[in-house]
Amino acid sequence: MEKIVITGGAGFIGSHVVDRILSANKRVGVLDNLSTGRKSFIQKHLENPAFEFHKVDLVTERIERYFEHASEVWHVAANPNVREYDADIYEAQIKMTLNVLEAMRKRDVKKIVFVSSSTVYGEAIKRGKIEPTPEDFPTVPISLYGASKLACESLIEAYSHVYGLQCWILRLANIIGPRLTHGAIFDFVEKLRKNPNELEILGNGEQKKSYLYVDDCVDAMLTAREKSNERVNVFNVGNEDWITVREIAEIVCKIMNLRPRFRFTGGDRGWRGDVPLMLLDITKIKRVGFSPRFTSREAVEKTVKYLVESGAPENSRF
Repeated sequence: MEKIVITGGAGFIGSHVVDRILSANKRVGVLDNLSTGRKSFIQKHLENPAFEFHKVDLVTERIERYFEHASEVWHVAANPNVREYDADIYEAQIKMTLNVLEAMRKRDVKKIVFVSSSTVYGEAIKRGKIEPTPEDFPTVPISLYGASKLACESLIEAYSHVYGLQCWILRLANIIGPRLTHGAIFDFVEKLRKNPNELEILGNGEQKKSYLYVDDCVDAMLTAREKSNERVNVFNVGNEDWITVREIAEIVCKIMNLRPRFRFTGGDRGWRGDVPLMLLDITKIKRVGFSPRFTSREAVEKTVKYLVESGAPENSRF
């Protein structure tokens, strides 16, 4: 049975990838240090003989043995906090990717799927000129998060050419859905639980971005992996529409049946390095067979309902 190694497999997106790959009758080995992942997300698989979990630090520990007999790697592990300014975190992210690539080289694993981000493009869309951003647009990140993702992309492409790897680089829009543990929607729900009378909104609320439901995201990732076969395959993964932060806040309030006062922090973005306008061109991935089932608004509504009804966040990571 084919074995797939998934880094960050106990995280939000990673755990959904685990679910789908196991359902395809493949063995899965998850590597996760549980710093942001939660073991509860993969709890149902722990007794599955086709599944193995290793709590391991990809930056500091020797990891080659976990790649033995693997046919490919899905490198999903990352620090998901795009607002973080600590360079050490993103240095570690690059080191982690290098360690994964070295482990693949030493164990002769030739295929890698890498979860990148729309943040590698930086401010591709300017106000007054709204055009979706294609894969060949210049990559000029304006955040440490985006810069580290782009650096990881470069390492993977270099290893592909030097050591004969084949790679799929997936630049994701905002992905939301069950098991979400961060981001504006998650923050809004948590803030309103603490204070139902006022909601702080970072920026002016006019930031506008594309959101994709996590089931659609995994569909897109699998489609890109299965339907493209170049040495280096780069795809945008997102939706065809977008929604403002204010609209998201209004949806959250409606579903929670609250009417708080909105308090905006001001400015055209939520934090230094925030990209206020983001809409990816998904023409390329649509050509190979992917089409999102849910709009950005529908994805937001489904996610808010999940967070409210489930009582998330789940406190236990272990």
